[in-house]
Amino acid sequence: MECISVFDMLKIGIGPSSSHTLGPWRAAERWLEELKQQNCFQNVTSIQVHLYGSLSLTGKGHATDTAVLLGLSGQDPETMPISDIELIVQSIQTFRTLSLGSTHAIPFQPESDILFHREFLPFHSNGIRFQAILNDGSINEETYYSIGGGFVVKEERVHAKENKAIFKTFPYPVHNGNELLKACAENGLNISSLVWENECSLRTPEEIDEGLQRIWNVMLECMYTGCHTEGRLPGGLNVRRRAYDTHKNLIGDTPYSTPQEWLAAIRKTEVKFRQILKWVSCFALSVNEVNASLGRVVTAPTNGSAGVIPAVLMYYLTIEDHKADFSQIKRFLMVAAEIGSIFKKGATISAAMGGCQAEIGVSSAMAAGALTELLGGSHEQVLIAAEIAMEHHLGLTCDPIGGLVQVPCIERNAMGAIKAINAAEMAVDTNPENVKVPLDKVVNTMWETAKDMNTKYKETSEGGLAVAVLLSDC
Repeated sequence: MECISVFDMLKIGIGPSSSHTLGPWRAAERWLEELKQQNCFQNVTSIQVHLYGSLSLTGKGHATDTAVLLGLSGQDPETMPISDIELIVQSIQTFRTLSLGSTHAIPFQPESDILFHREFLPFHSNGIRFQAILNDGSINEETYYSIGGGFVVKEERVHAKENKAIFKTFPYPVHNGNELLKACAENGLNISSLVWENECSLRTPEEIDEGLQRIWNVMLECMYTGCHTEGRLPGGLNVRRRAYDTHKNLIGDTPYSTPQEWLAAIRKTEVKFRQILKWVSCFALSVNEVNASLGRVVTAPTNGSAGVIPAVLMYYLTIEDHKADFSQIKRFLMVAAEIGSIFKKGATISAAMGGCQAEIGVSSAMAAGALTELLGGSHEQVLIAAEIAMEHHLGLTCDPIGGLVQVPCIERNAMGAIKAINAAEMAVDTNPENVKVPLDKVVNTMWETAKDMNTKYKETSEGGLAVAVLLSDC
């Protein structure tokens, strides 16, 4: 059974897209490492990058070219200063030189050495091919596929399951919802406890806690940044940031100076129904406004849907349980990741393969299930919540205007977060014996829907809002 860790599903990276930004970035890093392993890195004299399918069609708006430049330059999306992005890209464009892996300078002209091909490669719609000319005239070429959520594979990955030796095995291997329920029941575990045991087979408890704390810190800082930044988003749509104004009206004059103090300050604000709706929406909008500005976010499970999970978790911390601490945050993230892994194994988390149901739908299901466990729901009710959330996102298309992860993407995170909370509340009042649609059925249906969906609604900007509303109209 293939292991998908919490840290596979929740990755720290830079926006605006996990499949179109973080994936190509990681592919570039991986290629450089392979060049070094083959002892030909220092022999590279020039390179070209070829983008195919969805990576090409929405690559400019999704900053795929920028991500490629940063990855080839040896930058780490988890740690590099955001302020360095523009400086590095401008330097490459001005001096026509790329510092490969930050150590080996080669001539490079972005406008001619990054090529956008409209055709799709057969294996996956997000294809990227790197070509290097070596000093002996030979060519080193590798093709990778960004399959959503920052995951990158080669085509031979399709045969990987035939070679089971390459896979690690969890103590409690789970492929679908039914297996998860069975494992919890047989071992007397709730879902977060089962995930914890699986994670401990890969890392020490201290490493897990440290990693999850870092993920939460990035989420909190992202919300904080988004709520305290005004202006318009880059890219040409001239979208005005809304989280700033909404937050200003909600927080009032409550004093604070750090993200942690901010969280405590929010707990003191008015909590009528309208205010709760606005807070949840504000949290979600803030994250995806940061994402749209090439800020640092956590893929959950993707960048385009990065706002749903932190918004719902923040809702729990500020509205539901004022005494909640890291132990609840940890449980929430582990359950969310497990739900996400079921969708990844049984369907897809890539909008280029499944439309927005694969991003916002999955993130809403992840958040709904995680919230349900914190609300005291059983493992059966956790899966009920995830099913409800996804069921009401089935068929959701991905048609970003201008190829930007802004409209309708940012608002959809707010809607996905609200749906997740509603799904959780419905699930905790549901007797599992009365459920008609199990989670596995909705996962299968989502995948069948994805395969039936017209390609122009799968992150290509060739249908829907993307052609109804043009950049020139904005």
